[in-house]
Amino acid sequence: MSKTTGRVTIPTDLDVIDQTVDILRRWGADAIRDCDGTEFPAQLSQVGAKVYATYYTTRKDNAWAKAHPEEVQQCYIMSPFRCAPESGPLAIELMEGISPELMQVNTRDDIRRWWEVIDRSTGAVVPPEGWRYEEESGCVVIAAPAPFHEYTVSFLAYLIWDPVHMYNAVTNGWTDFEHQITFDVRQPKTREHAKERLRRFCEEHPYVDVIRFTTFFHQFTLVFDELKREKYVDWYGYSASVSPYILERFEQEAGYPFRPEYIIDQGYYNNQYRVPSREYKDFLAFQRREVAQLAKELVDIVHACGKEAMMFLGDHWIGTEPFMPEFASIGLDAVVGSVGNGSTLRLISDIPGVKYTEGRLLPYFFPDTFHPGGDPVREAQINWVTARRALLRRPVDRIGYGGYLKLALDFPDFVSYVEQVCDEFRELYANAQGARPWCAKTVAVLNCWGRARSWGCHMVHHALYQKENYSYAGVIEALSGAPFDVRFLSFDDLKEDPAALEGIDLLLNIGDGDTAHTGGAVWEDAGLSTAVRRFVYEGGGFIGVGEPSGHQYQGRRLQLAGLLGVEQETGFTLNYDKYNWQEHPEHFILADAAQPVDFGEGKKGIYALEGTQVLTVRDRSVHLAVHDFGQGRAVYISGLPYSFENSRLLHRAVFWACHSEDRLLRWFSANPRVDVHAYVENGKYCVVNNTYEPQDTTVYTDSGSFPLSLGPNEIRWYSL
Repeated sequence: MSKTTGRVTIPTDLDVIDQTVDILRRWGADAIRDCDGTEFPAQLSQVGAKVYATYYTTRKDNAWAKAHPEEVQQCYIMSPFRCAPESGPLAIELMEGISPELMQVNTRDDIRRWWEVIDRSTGAVVPPEGWRYEEESGCVVIAAPAPFHEYTVSFLAYLIWDPVHMYNAVTNGWTDFEHQITFDVRQPKTREHAKERLRRFCEEHPYVDVIRFTTFFHQFTLVFDELKREKYVDWYGYSASVSPYILERFEQEAGYPFRPEYIIDQGYYNNQYRVPSREYKDFLAFQRREVAQLAKELVDIVHACGKEAMMFLGDHWIGTEPFMPEFASIGLDAVVGSVGNGSTLRLISDIPGVKYTEGRLLPYFFPDTFHPGGDPVREAQINWVTARRALLRRPVDRIGYGGYLKLALDFPDFVSYVEQVCDEFRELYANAQGARPWCAKTVAVLNCWGRARSWGCHMVHHALYQKENYSYAGVIEALSGAPFDVRFLSFDDLKEDPAALEGIDLLLNIGDGDTAHTGGAVWEDAGLSTAVRRFVYEGGGFIGVGEPSGHQYQGRRLQLAGLLGVEQETGFTLNYDKYNWQEHPEHFILADAAQPVDFGEGKKGIYALEGTQVLTVRDRSVHLAVHDFGQGRAVYISGLPYSFENSRLLHRAVFWACHSEDRLLRWFSANPRVDVHAYVENGKYCVVNNTYEPQDTTVYTDSGSFPLSLGPNEIRWYSL
């Protein structure tokens, strides 16, 4: 691989100036950035590299925040559930379980209007005259609660320590520093101050080429407990994007009164697994419009100063969902985000409406990885081989690293490995960029969120898997590197646009029943279920994973049971005998499964209806089955964590469901650990070993096949 330069960003600090210059040379970097808690050395502005300045619109100005406490950012929080005694009042401590360093109860605004006490046993709101707040004890006291009913209090609290600054402080063990207070740029006085502050920053930093907003106005929901442990996190959470000022504007636009419950949502905070209510969707749309309008004002200031504007897809990104139409109106030049896996890579690289995208690779140069005995090379290897699968489908325009460079310098093997990664990325980009990779099929993930959560399905906190979701997130991860044109559709799209399914070969519905990912009560809309059935009946494909269309209604648990050919036993159909348990392991979908399929957590109680072909049964539950429906086909899978074998199984399932078994061997590798990607427009294709062991395979192109042996992690490029 020849040495190349460019398309790489590195971090720096005041005490690593000479080392930064050396890393610029070794990694071929052409941009330098500062990081949280660091300063940019003036000497490095003369080395010919582009300079990024990390810019915080909502913090690093405590003097302003302290002078205007009424415009400090706020968050909606719900107290713990508390059971009323047999007689007498009930006191509920609001801040129980919440760090007092992070939040402070807001009593400045009208608590009778903006707080809500709810009888959770009935769902009824306790009228304001039925409770009082005792500031000395920090408790809401309900005078006459119903005996043994449970109650909660929804209230507003100020974010008196920026949650990301708190996270960085806890992670890095900082002790001697001032807590950064989060102020609300949406509010009138702070809005004007923020614009003037940005103008002044641009003027005082003439050497800065790129203002890297981190990010704009509202932090995703991130709450810590009294021990500074992470208590609640939702990367898509909007509960910290509120204030009476904002909510009154929402009421004017929406035409109806706001309720705290629209955000609190019984304590679930409308996380992405919850089927969104009409009011919550109204609120999201309002926030996107308002955030985009103000963000554009800031971007215009940056452009007027002759600089580029870049957004970090992470901290304080709420309201700027990049796949929604409002985002393009901001006028950003670039987006950068953290790359945790293939899904997060595509979450960045697929963003429309910007000039370039950048992926921040891992590990972050923090002491949780860079410490004596740490193995950052291994983390970097895993991150690169995982991201590369998705890069080969849709590359970001740049890569980079974040954190504290001096920590990485103590690991020379890591520095050498990243040098190889940078060269390989540039080669990949030169060969693949600008050409649409060959796509075998067009597939669409169908859920309540659609394009708003493109590539973010089942993502609780940015690429972190949980036991309850990895069997579903694995499907999205497999799609991120698969030879398919992947789209994301919402149920609203299907209901509002008759042409929504045009050009789609296959639909996927993935997740637990009664969640936003499978739809819940939306399936009670006969028009919706009819549209999906018609699509498959007329020749489309369908893959359901977990409890697709799962919602108890009209004698069905899986509302598409007739299409899928499977149903779920919930205790209501025990009286019906089930006879279809015979396995058919020789099926096309299982042809590459050398070992028993890993279905992850799977699902219990799935049984096959008559006429369905069962492929895998375990513990008296169907885990894989196929079914013809009219001219179309459906595949049921109980769960599919990401692995090379499971990615291949999904690949074959798509081809089978689309009646395309005879077209499988085109731009294809016989070894599931090796991928083939073709860029016909560029006259290129590559074969890539996704492991750190040698691999042998047979490569199928569009005109024949040939055997190939690849070294560990090798990628080999060919001309057509």
